[in-house]
Amino acid sequence: MGLLAAALLPAVILPERLPAQEAPSANTESPAQGDQAVLPDWDINSLFNEPPQEAAPSAETKTNTTTDKTASADKTTSADNAVASVAKLLKKKGFTFGASYEFAAGVAPGWYEVPWSKDSTGDYYFDRVIKMRSTLSLDAQITDAFRTYSALYFEIPNFSINLGDFYFDYSLYDKVFIRGGKYNLSWGISPNYNFTNLLVRVPEGSTAGDSFILKADIPVGIGGFQVLALTRADLMHGTTVRKRDIAYGGKYNLALRLADLDIGVFNQEGMPLRGFLSFKTTLGKTDLYSEGLCAIDVNQPSGISGAASLGASRDFFNGNFSANAELFYNGEKNAFWYTPETTLRDAQITPFIGGLNAALNLLYRFGGKANPRIFIQARCAPLQNTAQLIPGFRLNPWSNIELYLAVPMALGSETGYYFKNTITTDSFQNRPLPFSVMLLLTLRGAVKQ
Repeated sequence: MGLLAAALLPAVILPERLPAQEAPSANTESPAQGDQAVLPDWDINSLFNEPPQEAAPSAETKTNTTTDKTASADKTTSADNAVASVAKLLKKKGFTFGASYEFAAGVAPGWYEVPWSKDSTGDYYFDRVIKMRSTLSLDAQITDAFRTYSALYFEIPNFSINLGDFYFDYSLYDKVFIRGGKYNLSWGISPNYNFTNLLVRVPEGSTAGDSFILKADIPVGIGGFQVLALTRADLMHGTTVRKRDIAYGGKYNLALRLADLDIGVFNQEGMPLRGFLSFKTTLGKTDLYSEGLCAIDVNQPSGISGAASLGASRDFFNGNFSANAELFYNGEKNAFWYTPETTLRDAQITPFIGGLNAALNLLYRFGGKANPRIFIQARCAPLQNTAQLIPGFRLNPWSNIELYLAVPMALGSETGYYFKNTITTDSFQNRPLPFSVMLLLTLRGAVKQ
């Protein structure tokens, strides 16, 4: 499944989608999470993520009220009671069943050398994909303060039944909002490299799995705190959780009128102590963002390294054309991150690319019948003479049906990062495929009752 998993669904599904985030709690829209979902998600690796589950209604709606100084106390009390009644109604006891289905079929020939290589032998690997997956979920509001969510999915070929998201939400006096269980959570705002998403960092040589998280969001003024404990130990099969398997972290969000700031720290035994700072603002019609990271080896305090990025995104021609560019410098060494299992790809651990990097993403929406869209995604590490290019298009010929075509290719040195870490791989020999052509047809839909 390694081939289609890597590039087709990516480049075409998510350039317009918000960055993958956890489903909002039924009890709160966490200020601590911040307003980080305004940039298009151009991250090639995260493009394999499943579409986010439909969010349950937030039990706490943000209501901006201005009280006229001459208004009567009775009117003020009446308005407060109305808001409280709506909030209580949204948290009314009950449950919701959800069901989704996805069918995917496609082909993806890939070559072990790029066609223009002088030493090309023409050897290729031909991948075929037919997959069906169905998900059933139960969202239960047990009391005003207590909610649970659980999902099971099964798929063929290789029939199996698996546990998806499985967590609880609990509100302490509408002041502290707790979530615990099996789910994904994301930090950071970079839509290309996402190096400040410290929650997916793993120690070198680890056998990481799905994340189990216990977190608390504490709103404070126009921002808030988030603290958490995370483990990727194999709890599904009864593995004993050791001290070194548990990571701890926290962040603070300050949502100002002119900018959004995030600062956080994350630590786990076997990894450096890492902290990050994210900044996002809008200048005219352009979204600007910058992030920085510092990593300190606690065993060797002199071993300090870091990373930083600067990027911009903007829409043109009434939103038909979207562009994103980013510069990223990574001074960290031996840094690894975990990519969870998705519909078409197994979970994996990938090294971060070092040095100076640049990303460029272009997307044009033609509109009209079939809603055609073309895109180009490019990644480049000039000092390593390595790059990655993915042109392609997407069509919606009929309702719930999407057709994708993408041509991911690695450019530059054959010893470079993108040539050795291609997004398409021979699933039998685990050999990278630096040039591929991918065609995929999907049928998908979801309903809640």
